[in-house]
Amino acid sequence: MRGAPTIQSAAAFRAEREADWEAFEELLIRVEKRGPRRLTEDELLQLPRLYRATLSSLSLARAISLDQALIAHLEALSLRGYYRLYGNRAGLGGRVARFFLTNWPAAVRALWRETLAMALLMLLGAIIGWGLVASDPSWFAAFVPPDLASGRGPEMPAEEMRRMLFDGGGGQMLTGFAVMLFVHNSQVAVLCFALGFAFCLPTLLLTLYHGCMIGAFLQVYAAKGLGMEMGGWLFIHGTTELFAIVIAAAAGVRIGTAVAFPGDRSRIDAAAEAGRSAAAAMLGVVVMLLFAGLLEGIGRQTINVTAARYAIGGFMLTGWCSYFYLLRVRSHYHEGQDHEGRGDGA
Repeated sequence: MRGAPTIQSAAAFRAEREADWEAFEELLIRVEKRGPRRLTEDELLQLPRLYRATLSSLSLARAISLDQALIAHLEALSLRGYYRLYGNRAGLGGRVARFFLTNWPAAVRALWRETLAMALLMLLGAIIGWGLVASDPSWFAAFVPPDLASGRGPEMPAEEMRRMLFDGGGGQMLTGFAVMLFVHNSQVAVLCFALGFAFCLPTLLLTLYHGCMIGAFLQVYAAKGLGMEMGGWLFIHGTTELFAIVIAAAAGVRIGTAVAFPGDRSRIDAAAEAGRSAAAAMLGVVVMLLFAGLLEGIGRQTINVTAARYAIGGFMLTGWCSYFYLLRVRSHYHEGQDHEGRGDGA
C-alpha cells in the first residue's frame, strides 16, 4: 500500500504543475470578465490543453492523497474550466431558439418510424370508421361523442349540415368551439403519450379510435354529398392537429417499446431514457395544438371557401414536414457536446 505523501513530494508535485494551473486560472479570469473574443488564437488553443492538464493533476492528487486544500482548489478550477469550455451558458432566448431550431425537429426525426406507424394506424381507423358507419349509421354515435357531434349525425338534413360547415355561428360560438376542440385534442395527445408506458396498447387503441371518429364524420357528410366540403373543413386544421396527435402517439410508443423490450437495462431505466428523447417532441406537440386551435376556431370558421381551406391545410402540412424532416441546423450547443465527449475521454 502506498504511504502518505511526504512534504517534499507534495511540494515537488505543486512546483512541477503549478505554472499550468496559474496560466489556466488567468485565462479563465479573462474569459469571465471580457469574454473569449478578447483572447488570442494561441490562448484559445491553450484553454483545452490547460483544462486537461488540470484534470490530470486533480486525478493524480486524489490518487496520492495530497492535502485536501489543494484538491479542493483543483476541483473548483476544473469546474470553472468545464463550465467555460463546455457549459450551457445560453440565456432564455438562446434556449428557446435552440429548442425550435434543433431539439424539437431532431426529436421528431428520431421518431420517424413510430410516426409513420401511427399515421398508418390512424388511417386504418378512418377506413374502419367509414365502413362501419356506411353499413350501419348507428355506429356514428359509438365513435363520435355528443359534445363533439354538436347535433351532427346521420339524421341531420344535408342543408343543415352544409350550413354548419360554412356558418361559424358568431364570435362567441367561434371562441367557445375553439376552446372545446383545443382541450379535447390536447387531452387525446397527452393520453397517447402518457399511456404509452403500458406496453403501447392504450396508445395504439386510442390512435385507432381517433381515426375511427374521423372516418365516421367523413362518411356521414359524404353520404349527403358533402364529402369534399367536409374534407376541407377538417383539412384546414387537421393537417396540424392530427400530425400533433400522431407525434404524441409516436412518443408514447417509443416509451412503451422501451418498457416492453428494455434489453440489458431495467424497465425503469429504459423508460426514463426513452422518455428523455421523446419529451422534446411532446413539448412541441403543445405548440402544434396551439396552431391547430387557432386554425380551428378562427381560420376554419372565417374562411368559407373549400379550396382555400384545402390550400391552407396543405400549406401547413408542407411547412411542418419541411420543418421536421428537411431543416438541419447545427448549433454551438451540439458542437460543445461533441467537444465535451472528446475532452472527457482525453
